[in-house]
Amino acid sequence: MIKLPPLESGDRLTRDEFERRYAAMPQLKKAELIEGVVYVASPVRVSHSQPHAEMMTWLGFYRAVTPGVLLYDNPTIRLEGDNEPQPDAVLRLEKGGSSRISEDGYIEGAPELVVEIAASSAAYDLHDKRRVYRRNGVQEYLVWCTYERQIYWFSLEAGEYQTLTPDAEGIIRSRQFPGLWLATQALLAQDLGTVLHILQQGIATPEHQAFVQILIET
Repeated sequence: MIKLPPLESGDRLTRDEFERRYAAMPQLKKAELIEGVVYVASPVRVSHSQPHAEMMTWLGFYRAVTPGVLLYDNPTIRLEGDNEPQPDAVLRLEKGGSSRISEDGYIEGAPELVVEIAASSAAYDLHDKRRVYRRNGVQEYLVWCTYERQIYWFSLEAGEYQTLTPDAEGIIRSRQFPGLWLATQALLAQDLGTVLHILQQGIATPEHQAFVQILIET
């Protein structure tokens, strides 16, 4: 049996070859293929894992009260050509969306919301990955830059990403998922109680209730 070379950051591979090498490295927890280039993640610091946990708590609360919406932690997504990212979180419609679950258990196609935790705006999450997600039709893309204490939330409008900004109350409201409200400054201040309180207000709106009814009937 021929031993496959390990994945190394900077390798240029096809998606099939990337998957073969990734499968041969069960000890490796995260690697991505972006525009044909391999990115292997470093060991995870608390500066990443804590924001990741808080983001998953926020999304998990929404998923718990929104039947027909599914949440994934670090899923591999098969997109076109030479792109197979592994974002920190994904929120997608179980039915009627633009993605599906393949027979071997991967997301294929563009989910409705992708979330990434990045060190700064210089990270490839806001450049190469952003272009890939836009091109593939990911409707909303949220990036939390922990070093710069900035949250960027993009919505796909006419094929281009437009930045969603906080309203007068400091809340960003998802356009794809009614009731998914984010109190950005509270999240940056690690005030998870306020973040969840604002989310509760969002899911109590008639818009969220109507969305749930549509999902139930789909």
